[in-house]
Amino acid sequence: MRNETIASQLNHRTIRAFTDQPVADETMATLFAVMNRTATSTGMQAYSVIRVQDPVKRQALAAICRQTYIASVPQLAVFLVDVYRNRRIAASLGCHHPAARDMDRFFQGFTDAALAAQNLVVAAESLGLGTLFFGSLLNDPDQVIQLLDLPELTFPVVGVGLSYPAQNPQLKPRLPLNLKIFTDRYDTSEPDPNLIEAYDREMQAYYDLRDNGRRSDTFSRQVVTRLTQSLDKRARILQSVKRQGFDLGLGS
Repeated sequence: MRNETIASQLNHRTIRAFTDQPVADETMATLFAVMNRTATSTGMQAYSVIRVQDPVKRQALAAICRQTYIASVPQLAVFLVDVYRNRRIAASLGCHHPAARDMDRFFQGFTDAALAAQNLVVAAESLGLGTLFFGSLLNDPDQVIQLLDLPELTFPVVGVGLSYPAQNPQLKPRLPLNLKIFTDRYDTSEPDPNLIEAYDREMQAYYDLRDNGRRSDTFSRQVVTRLTQSLDKRARILQSVKRQGFDLGLGS
């Protein structure tokens, strides 16, 4: 059973090229109103969004993300963990409890921000807009924090770019669902090698078609590449979280 929303979600693709057609203020207001209705942990709404419009900051983010198109995407929103706001609300009522800094609060905010970003993307695509995520903001969270003047108890989570698409890329293959969905317990048995091999072939064909033979990665090789070429600052991301005032809860 499908409806228009499900059809739109099943057709999700990352869009990296956009037309010159501006996104109306009314459209952005609608998208943010939908975002504002996103489910949130214990109702605390521990996230915020910064719309980045300054071209100098856009160029700086493009360098951090190593993705040039972040400088030109018409609409760019950075989603944040935001415990700072609620800590100030509590302080106004005379409450200065140290729990504001704990990792429970951090992960609640991180989850809230991620859910809100996805909700905005679903709404945008239902209106015919194209979208892309910028998880690459975390290549250097300290620079993002400085660039966006983020106070303590906030932290960047993901960027979302959107506008009217100027391309129609093919759907990127996904792993079979029976490698992702289990019942009652996690299945630690070896994945069916035939399924992995079939998916590798599918991914290789996808890249061959997309890039005219320039790149020919399988999914399995990408897994190895990602593990062996991790970025140093991403590997030490908890240090950045700590510098933003969160207590990692590691004890002495």
